[in-house]
Amino acid sequence: MKTLQRFCLFFYFFMPLVKLAPPHQQNIAPFYDHGLATPEDAIFKENYEDIIFKEDYEEKPQDAVKYKENNGIIIFNENVLQMQKDEEGPGEGSTNYTDLATCLLCVCLSGSVYCEETDIESIPSLPKETGYLYARFNKIKKVKVSDFADIPSLRRIDLTGNRIQEIEDGAFAKLLLLEELTLADNGIVKLPVLPPKLTSLNANNNKIKSRGIKANAFKKLTNLSYLYLAHNALEAVPSNLPESLRILHLQYNNITSIKDETFCKGNNQTRYVRQRMDEIRMEGNPVILAKYPNAFICLRMLPVGTYF
Repeated sequence: MKTLQRFCLFFYFFMPLVKLAPPHQQNIAPFYDHGLATPEDAIFKENYEDIIFKEDYEEKPQDAVKYKENNGIIIFNENVLQMQKDEEGPGEGSTNYTDLATCLLCVCLSGSVYCEETDIESIPSLPKETGYLYARFNKIKKVKVSDFADIPSLRRIDLTGNRIQEIEDGAFAKLLLLEELTLADNGIVKLPVLPPKLTSLNANNNKIKSRGIKANAFKKLTNLSYLYLAHNALEAVPSNLPESLRILHLQYNNITSIKDETFCKGNNQTRYVRQRMDEIRMEGNPVILAKYPNAFICLRMLPVGTYF
């Protein structure tokens, strides 16, 4: 009798806590024995799995990004996202992978590109906003027009210590903002057309001869202040030097004579003075400067060189 009472108490208190299974699980087939299955059982099982799969698929739509409040999971449809990317195309902040490759090889910093001692054999593709290029001590052999055609913002180019033997004539001509050009320590035999706003040209230690410089190469460069042509093969001082010139280095060439109009205007114009010229270096040349006194009459100070 006591046992019956205990069983009734258990049934009264604990039975309400038992929940029924979800509707679609209440119809689960009884124990299925593969060895005793009948064709009807197999058909029933197949249909049942299709129903369960369909219900499960409908509860979890895959055609968009959906947030599941119950478990905090975000489901992404990769196909939809890929289509959206294809339709959007490259945006304003898209990366130019050619520029990226250059900036992996070199150092790109605030409009400056540093490609020093990287053993490159040609001018690398530059970001369009490049203002300063330092490509010193490499193996560059030629400078082409196409190298800087799309970089109009360049203000300084330094190609010191390469193996440059040829520069196409228009390589720098369209760089209207270029102010400083350094071509020292190469194998250049002639100067290309120079940009109009150039203030400094350093072509020291090359193989430039007088015929490699056009007669009016410097005439229209009204901002040119510093001209370095030392350690070349010049036979004469370049003609038509601009009034803006302050420093002229021609030491260690093969200059043998100087004309009266080389620095001054000639024709006995004794009142003319070249006001801005501060320094002319001509030591290491065969010329004896004392033989040409009229060539320096307009200068505020005599050139450095051999007089006797």
